[in-house]
Amino acid sequence: MAGEIQVLVPDIGDFEDVEVVEVLVGQGDRVDVEDSLVTLESDKATMEIPSPEAGVVAEVRVQLGDRVSEGSILVLLERVGAESEAKEPAEPQPARDAEPLESPAPAAVPVPEAQAPHVARPPAPPPVAAEPRGPVDRPHASPLVRKTARELGVDLSQAAGTGPGGRVLPEDLKTHIRERMTSAPAASAGLPAVRTVDFSRFGDTEEVPLARIRQKSAQNLHASWVNLPHVTQHDEADITELEAFRATRKESAAAQGVRLSPLVFVMKAVALALREFPEFASSLSPDGKSLILKRSCHLGVAVDTENGLVVPVVHDVDKKRVVELAAELAELAEIARAGKLAPQHIQGACFTISSLGGIGGTAFTPIVNAPEVAILGVSRTVVRPVWSNGLDVSPEGAGAFVPRLVLPLSLSYDHRVIDGAAAVRFTTFLCGTLSDPARLLL
Repeated sequence: MAGEIQVLVPDIGDFEDVEVVEVLVGQGDRVDVEDSLVTLESDKATMEIPSPEAGVVAEVRVQLGDRVSEGSILVLLERVGAESEAKEPAEPQPARDAEPLESPAPAAVPVPEAQAPHVARPPAPPPVAAEPRGPVDRPHASPLVRKTARELGVDLSQAAGTGPGGRVLPEDLKTHIRERMTSAPAASAGLPAVRTVDFSRFGDTEEVPLARIRQKSAQNLHASWVNLPHVTQHDEADITELEAFRATRKESAAAQGVRLSPLVFVMKAVALALREFPEFASSLSPDGKSLILKRSCHLGVAVDTENGLVVPVVHDVDKKRVVELAAELAELAEIARAGKLAPQHIQGACFTISSLGGIGGTAFTPIVNAPEVAILGVSRTVVRPVWSNGLDVSPEGAGAFVPRLVLPLSLSYDHRVIDGAAAVRFTTFLCGTLSDPARLLL
């Protein structure tokens, strides 16, 4: 008859009411000596309780979340096969006349055939073949690694172990997490996952891998969108006089090998606006209790490349002339399109400008480049009739429509830091600055 073993909580020191955080076996599972059965966790340590003998799990007495102490029953094991018979005490046999009781041969010592007992014994059971083990077949890892994986919600069975016997080392866990972080983003916690559709059922398809830059941008934009409450303020700047001024300076700039685009004037105007409204160049502290104000005016400018959108940074915009900014911006754009941007080219921005004016569009809602708190979108200029209302811009005087060159602007901001009134004041100041070229040169 097979024997039953009670696996108890061993001496665990002064700890009581220790939580069961993992149940690693189920009823009917075959286990070997030292196979872990359950994992307990106190406020200071995590410990795995091993099986004292080989056998089959007859019953699991605990569940996840149970509290146990020294001596609590965790699992009932049942011995099996020849091994269990060798460990069970022999049942007493009735004495036979003229036949003395024989002492059993010592274990692992063969009994010669000539000394075989006169009473026939049943043949020894054949060796039991190893059976596949269910929950016991799990990644080998230390309690610390298992605890870390549980806290981070990582499935250890997905991590490739490089230690002896495939043991998952701390470095393996870090590598697995790093690979997961750089892979395609999963559905956000608390948000329903987007359903998957096999489009090949409806016709021919082709799968084209995303460029690494696009993958990284997707992760950053998704993180910003789900973490920042976005609001977008739209406005229009009358740049009629600014464009006339730019036209008078284009040839002299071209002689210096520089293209004087409207974007560099927008950069100068933004620099003045950030000086007037410093919270737009800030970042929210990690604890959300203060603002980090940046005194340097470094502007990120989005550049469209074949591999995706990149944002090189132009430093000290407030200290440079328009021609200098035009030359530096052209150089950065060329480096970006060649895929040779270095870390110093993309770090330190306090505010970002995304210009789509060279392509088209009337307005859009750019996503804030966190940890920045605001971003300015620039669309294509358009000539519109504007009611003069008695202003000097009307050659006919009061009460006439006059053609004016208008630049659409879209300011997206983090509503935790900036409210709507501040956003309107910012765009109003920006539009007023762009409408008066002299303010840009002061």
